[in-house]
Amino acid sequence: MFLSVSSLATAPPGSPNEMSNLTMSAPTPTSQTSALTPAPNDNAVAPAVTAPAFDVRNLSIWYGEKQAIKNISIEIPAKTVTAIIGPSGCGKSTFLRCLNRMHELVPHTRVDGEILFHGENLYRPGSDPAMARRRIGMVFQKSNPFPTMSIEENVLVGLRLNGVRDRHILNERLERSLRMAALWDEVKNDLKKPGMSISGGQQQRLCIARAIAVEPEVLLMDEPCSALDPIATARVEELIRELRTRYTIVIVTHNMQQASRVSDKTAFFYVGELIEFGDTAQIFSSPRERKTEDYITGRFG
Repeated sequence: MFLSVSSLATAPPGSPNEMSNLTMSAPTPTSQTSALTPAPNDNAVAPAVTAPAFDVRNLSIWYGEKQAIKNISIEIPAKTVTAIIGPSGCGKSTFLRCLNRMHELVPHTRVDGEILFHGENLYRPGSDPAMARRRIGMVFQKSNPFPTMSIEENVLVGLRLNGVRDRHILNERLERSLRMAALWDEVKNDLKKPGMSISGGQQQRLCIARAIAVEPEVLLMDEPCSALDPIATARVEELIRELRTRYTIVIVTHNMQQASRVSDKTAFFYVGELIEFGDTAQIFSSPRERKTEDYITGRFG
């Protein structure tokens, strides 16, 4: 059975110490072509329609008697960045944790509905939550390098837990993960130093390197820049834009400017409900729902 670094987390939500083809057929040309329409190209390839990474159906979540998520249905596209916005306490982080079953670490949590990950129900009887967490990595709000481990050990801990012992593979994955996290050039001569010895922004990128070292398919990020200064935030945002070509990324953020800068899709949550979901440009320029407009413009939240 595979284990994941994220499965070591035990803190409740909000804790400052939590661990971490279908193909569209080309239209049939008509007998006449408009002067403004290019002539049909017989060699053109029809655009592909990518199946969603997550298909969430009628999801409701309770902590004890309190309902945190209310009957949410949403399709999150693959290889894109989806931002989840909304005021505090609206269920954003709870929803994010359900995507890799991290919420199950909180006692008295109950889920109703389905979450299909590439068509596979994550909550089917007998499914392994540790495997879900390996395929769906997570980066938390507060950077959390393991304090007793070096930079190198922090990156490789997930691989070692999964039984990887080949030194060549470990070295290759170490350098690749740190390069992908835009950290290699900064720490390559200090790999044996403690993970806590580097700056906060570097620690957060180290946590991203740790998450991607086990080669997940998805990265979940829960306010990854909330504790960082503007320069470190800009580095992490740049990294998110670069990683979108390889991973499906879902990010929770309170920063409207950040959501508009890094995401392709945006979902607005309010009091446990999904109010609106669409292209980020549309959400921020012409939202369909009044509540969305009020939140984005600062009238509440």
